[in-house]
Amino acid sequence: MKKLLLVVLAALGGYFVYRQVQADRAEQDLWTEATDAVPVGAR
Repeated sequence: MKKLLLVVLAALGGYFVYRQVQADRAEQDLWTEATDAVPVGAR
């Protein structure tokens, strides 16, 4: 029973780490888009 609990806790921990990484990546993409230089011909 303890092994099952440890597996479940490890899976939940992995899931939350994955979600945090995805959120950080989305925020970085947003900052990159907001701070990209505008090409000269696009004005």
